[in-house]
Amino acid sequence: MKIAIYAKIYENETLDYVMELLDECSNIGAKVSIESDFYAQLSASRNIGQYDTFDRKTGLDSTFEVFVSFGGDGTILRAITYIRDLGIPIVGVNTGRLGFLSTLKKEEVRRVVTDFVSGAYEIDERSLVEVNADFDIPEFRDMNFALNEVSVSRKDTTSMITVETHLNNEYLTSYWADGLIVATPTGSTGYSLSCGGPVIMPGVQSLVITPIAPHNLNARPLVISDDTIIRLKVSGREENHLVSLDSRIATIENEREITVKRAPFIIKMIAYTSESFLETIRNKLLWGQDKRN
Repeated sequence: MKIAIYAKIYENETLDYVMELLDECSNIGAKVSIESDFYAQLSASRNIGQYDTFDRKTGLDSTFEVFVSFGGDGTILRAITYIRDLGIPIVGVNTGRLGFLSTLKKEEVRRVVTDFVSGAYEIDERSLVEVNADFDIPEFRDMNFALNEVSVSRKDTTSMITVETHLNNEYLTSYWADGLIVATPTGSTGYSLSCGGPVIMPGVQSLVITPIAPHNLNARPLVISDDTIIRLKVSGREENHLVSLDSRIATIENEREITVKRAPFIIKMIAYTSESFLETIRNKLLWGQDKRN
């Protein structure tokens, strides 16, 4: 069994759970590879011995069976930039707060190995979106994809921007707002949700377009098929605006058009049978719970 481990650690306590996972991997004779920056941090505070390492360019291949991310949902979003199109299933051990993507409790970290070996898991295939343009965007040159969402937003101004939007070459509308989000089903519980977008089940083949604080109150989130090609062009009082792919941000000149569409590959997420998406949204969004009592 080959396991890759990644983390962005800010609390020393989390390292204890990483050590538990390494111990369980040793029990079954698994081959472990650790992200190079994290390995340096881990080695500085724990006596762990020698392990193979990887970075975004080398060390990973499709023979790895599990990619383990320690942290919150933001760490998962960074982790997929290592996996890319390799098809390695990923599981998140939640050491953060909300945890829509990182659902496995850190106290149960040994289940990453034991439940996987016993087959007590399922694979959820998650679609991604990608950004393309007829001009160079250095920040997205090697990683133009996102698991949660693509968003455009204003920069260096408190004034709203206008986002001219086309779907499959047909004009939709021009949103007058602080920005616009194009979210995947995975991202529907993130930024889009906080802006009034709907929750979409992970397996639904759709995208949701959600305006950010629109001036026209009739502008509502729109669910579209995920084979739709979306063209966006921003205008406004300033010269530039921001485009973000999950946690990666680029500055782009106004009046330059970008294209957003479904990425040509998917991310495989490990879902252990004791957890489910419906259980997660009940627990995280407090559905069915009355906190007034």
